[in-house]
Amino acid sequence: MTEPRIGIIGGTGLYEMAEVTDRRWVRVRTPFGAPSDALLTGRLGGRPVVFLPRHGRGHRWLPSELNHRANIWAMKKLGVAWILSVSAVGSLQRRYRPCDLVLVDQFVDRTKKSAEHTFFGRGIVAHVAFAHPICEELRRLVLEEARAARIRVHDGGTYVCMEGPAFSTRAESLTHHRLGYDVIGMTNLGEARCAREAEIAYVTLALVTDYDAWSDEHEHVTVDQVVSYLRRNAATAQELIRRVVPRIPTAPGCSCHRALDHAILTDRAHWPAATVRALKPILARHLDRE
Repeated sequence: MTEPRIGIIGGTGLYEMAEVTDRRWVRVRTPFGAPSDALLTGRLGGRPVVFLPRHGRGHRWLPSELNHRANIWAMKKLGVAWILSVSAVGSLQRRYRPCDLVLVDQFVDRTKKSAEHTFFGRGIVAHVAFAHPICEELRRLVLEEARAARIRVHDGGTYVCMEGPAFSTRAESLTHHRLGYDVIGMTNLGEARCAREAEIAYVTLALVTDYDAWSDEHEHVTVDQVVSYLRRNAATAQELIRRVVPRIPTAPGCSCHRALDHAILTDRAHWPAATVRALKPILARHLDRE
């Protein structure tokens, strides 16, 4: 049996890691359209990995243009069972400083894209449990390695997902700050939802680049500011990924990998053939039971 792969979603610094061997760019066609880019397969720390440039090489796609279903479907098709998602975020609280790592465990959805954050519909109804949207087993593993590497890391937090592409208004930022939310970004909620439906264990590595717009003590977020911290954060992400990948289990075994066991409401006899074909990588474990 082929060893399951570890997926990594993020920017340029990740897929250009020198330690990645057996590199091959693969284009995957999906029933949901094109992924952000070709996916890079290879090996890292002795393990098979798949890298996806979230915004495409050269950073070509807005957050609101990302096709999360296509991205996660492609990962599933390539045998990915775990995803490490590296994401730039703004800080909503004083304690989270630029270049800090926040291992969030909750999301608040401020997008208008819910219909695009599910594989289901078209004759098959499913409602996955999402009270705990991040894989806790994978998150604890990343936390251990971040502490061992002496990275300034925060255990837990709520990620507010907005659409962008403009940054928050001051009123929006103050609202999120006063509600006690922790960080804000534009990408990870859709990834997390689709990953859960695809029975992939998913964790967000939220790296702080700015203080959004709520604080009078710091400059409001600008692209120049974000880019300057992105470069520093890339080195942190690379080190952490190098440490975490070899420690991920070699066989799927957490509850995330069984997320559909009690989620599908539609009787198997009524599943439309076309929908089954489109979702074959997602439903494969359940189709094998027939």
